Amino acid sequence: MKNLSVWLCSIGLVMICSNVLAASAPPLPKKYTAWKKSERKIVTDKSSLFYGIHYIYADKKAVKGYQAGNRFAEGSTIIVEYFNLKAGADASVDGSRNMIVLMRKDKRAKETGGWLFAGYGADGKPSGLDPVTTCFGCHQKDAAQRDYVISTVKDFKH
Repeated sequence: MKNLSVWLCSIGLVMICSNVLAASAPPLPKKYTAWKKSERKIVTDKSSLFYGIHYIYADKKAVKGYQAGNRFAEGSTIIVEYFNLKAGADASVDGSRNMIVLMRKDKRAKETGGWLFAGYGADGKPSGLDPVTTCFGCHQKDAAQRDYVISTVKDFKH
């Protein structure tokens, strides 16, 4: 009976933690694909977390931040959609979407440089990723001088 109680308690904690992680990711903004869209970027290094094709979407505040040399106002929102490369196909064709990532400037997110990071699966549902270990480490290493945003206005030149 004691083992059953421990097991049930463990299951409850896992469910609570999963719900907290999912709840901490804000819903994806509706119609973000109508925002300013970057050029198509292809990463062919199969060992990269970002292997595949991606596009960056920036809301109006984020566009101004890019134009100001990566100095972003509170509430600026950036979304990146990642797509698989189509196996054996022409590289000019996007494969299926595999993940979505959101960055929103939020001064309350002190642990991640004033940015809220959230990850979503291909279906747009929160993935529960840990933003400190999964996202911020690279942003801190590669873009601390650019307000922790790796992309720049050059990514949006068409």
